[in-house]
Amino acid sequence: MQMVNFPGLGLYFNINRVAFEIFGKEIYWYGIIIGTGLLLAVLFCVWEAKRVGLPEDTMVDIALIGTPSAIICARIYFVAWNWKDYAGNPLSAFAIWEGGIAIYGAIIGGVLAGYIYCRVKKISFVKVLDVGAFGLLIGQIIGRWGNFMNVEAFGSETNLPWRMEIYNKEVSRIMSVHPTFLYESLWNLVGFLLLFYYRKYKKFEGEVFLLYVTWYGLGRMWIEQLRVDSLPYSASFKISQIVAVVTAIVGIVLIVRNRKKRLND
Repeated sequence: MQMVNFPGLGLYFNINRVAFEIFGKEIYWYGIIIGTGLLLAVLFCVWEAKRVGLPEDTMVDIALIGTPSAIICARIYFVAWNWKDYAGNPLSAFAIWEGGIAIYGAIIGGVLAGYIYCRVKKISFVKVLDVGAFGLLIGQIIGRWGNFMNVEAFGSETNLPWRMEIYNKEVSRIMSVHPTFLYESLWNLVGFLLLFYYRKYKKFEGEVFLLYVTWYGLGRMWIEQLRVDSLPYSASFKISQIVAVVTAIVGIVLIVRNRKKRLND
């Protein structure tokens, strides 16, 4: 059991990472929550794909090939930025069950798999991206609660009313920290609602995905500044924050360029 409290809100929890056991194998809440997020993301994307005229089963097929690709790339991304921890025993890089994945790697892997699928099936990749953006947001909204169950992805110390109180084993004391997992979940929820409303008014195919990239990048940029477990752990800079800034800028530039192009056509 791990203590997680929000004293300013009058909320107190004792969290067990293990949900239940099957044949002596522990099943963790993290996996259940991630799986739930994936399922809901696919269901929504299937519904949205029908609305925009994509072939049936497109999003299911992409999810089937994109999920393993996302997991592999998420692990590669994590290991690459923490190679010193694996250099002594390179085979340990494959021990993904011991933890260690990164969301940006997962996004890259999923998008890459989707691109290959669309090229083979001769389907509009940008249209798929617009639909997939909602799936990514749903996965991130729900998935961050897996971090809550693991008592991870928290920020620096704070005295704000919504502070999260935890026992940090690394420093052997109780700390009041920013619940950055919650910040990101709520940020993505707002982004989902805004894009869900805007999707019928988009100016060009791919704009919803670019707006997602921009929105997520802007949010991740300030959230990463608060987090204390950002990659790479031993560096003085945060790679996820740099990636967030770059992707947000690229998203804005491409939106402006495509809107200008549309006006000139």
